[in-house]
Amino acid sequence: MRFSNVLMTLAATAFLITGCSNQKVPATSAVQQAEAALTEVRPDAEKYAPEELKTTDATLAKLKSDLDKEDYKGVIAGVPQFNKDIAGLKDAMVAKQTQAVAAANEWQTLSTEVPKTVEAIQARVDTLSKSKLPAEVKKETFEAAKATLETMKATWAEATAAYSAGNAAEATDKARTVQAKAKEVKGQLAMNPV
Repeated sequence: MRFSNVLMTLAATAFLITGCSNQKVPATSAVQQAEAALTEVRPDAEKYAPEELKTTDATLAKLKSDLDKEDYKGVIAGVPQFNKDIAGLKDAMVAKQTQAVAAANEWQTLSTEVPKTVEAIQARVDTLSKSKLPAEVKKETFEAAKATLETMKATWAEATAAYSAGNAAEATDKARTVQAKAKEVKGQLAMNPV
């Protein structure tokens, strides 16, 4: 990404415009450069920073509108705001891309551990369903644990679907929810820590 080059070029164009009596060419150039800068980052911005993209799009639309009205001074005045908006867009994209990578890495661990834990809880529920409950497991607690297990399975299915759809952050959040509920259910079922 060439953000620093684009920003410096836009700033240089702004300075040129203020010194020129014919401001149409520099104003047009500034809008074209702004448009090119936004086009370059649009695919990632749509995925990682849609709100910031809307703001930057609005600023660009204002620049274009000013150019159409031949308000070249308005274009020049709008360039610093566009620079600020596109810098904010870039920062948001980098932050969210970093979060996505971290979530994908965490998912790799969770996608191995959580299914094993759910299977162990299911095995415990199956065993307790076929025999008399031990003293440390009350019937109400057992029934609550069974219901929570079904919720955990549904949430896990949602997590795997989210990951398959490319949303590692949502998948990881749901997997953490299942992991937390698993600890609670294991306690309810008097399971030894795994």
